[in-house]
Amino acid sequence: MTLTAGQEQEIAEQREHRAETRRVTVAALEEILFEPLPVLDQGFIRVIDYMGDDAAIVQAARVSYGRGTKHVSNDRGLINYLMRHRHTSPFEMCEIKLHVKLPIFVARQ
Repeated sequence: MTLTAGQEQEIAEQREHRAETRRVTVAALEEILFEPLPVLDQGFIRVIDYMGDDAAIVQAARVSYGRGTKHVSNDRGLINYLMRHRHTSPFEMCEIKLHVKLPIFVARQ
């Protein structure tokens, strides 16, 4: 994986920028935000931005249902229930924006 000097500088600037936010953050994604992860010989993937977490999925499911349990301990069970019964619309509340660099022949497949 080769990055140009300009790309490396852009990544460093983005990683140094800190912003206060009211939105939910995910510690695991914050740690790798803007960091290029090598893929095969010449490619990489990096997370540019994200929206939502497990709580967003649970909240969307409960809003659509109208009522239900409100305990955090039941969130995992609700997410498992949604996956098991293939109720996927609450999972659409989360998004990840990626920067993907790959060879042109792979991109066209």
